[in-house]
Amino acid sequence: MEKIESFKVNHLLLKAGIYVSRIDSFNGQLVTTFDLRFISPNREPVIDNPALHTIEHLGATYLRNSSIKDQVIYFGPMGCRTGFYLVLFGKWTSEDIEGEILKMCDFILDFNSQIPGATAKECGNYLEHNLNTAKIYVYRYRKELGKRRFVYPE
Repeated sequence: MEKIESFKVNHLLLKAGIYVSRIDSFNGQLVTTFDLRFISPNREPVIDNPALHTIEHLGATYLRNSSIKDQVIYFGPMGCRTGFYLVLFGKWTSEDIEGEILKMCDFILDFNSQIPGATAKECGNYLEHNLNTAKIYVYRYRKELGKRRFVYPE
């Protein structure tokens, strides 16, 4: 079997950033997958599940109500718990979405209410959320975004 693209990225050099993971075409429609890497893999502890879950709910809520809402296909956590994938219709660059990602971070940092979709009726694991810890991860990520890491390390 062919090795998938995400396994070809050198995770020993990877740091927090906004990376284009891949651009695919299906029936003439382009789709861009972003790697929103929150932490340095294998060098920092992974994002804990309650915080990861909260960032997923708040990030998805923000993005599906943002200026790019009609292009959002998916926002959710990576299995390795070091960041999130954002999948958008169209061909995008990291620079194209940097502003929205910063606004998403600000939304989460300013959020002080009931987590959207965090009831037993709306979520399969509604008890596992932690807004305070989520804010710590988002604060660190937003700070790292100032370094403008947009290209995977070789």
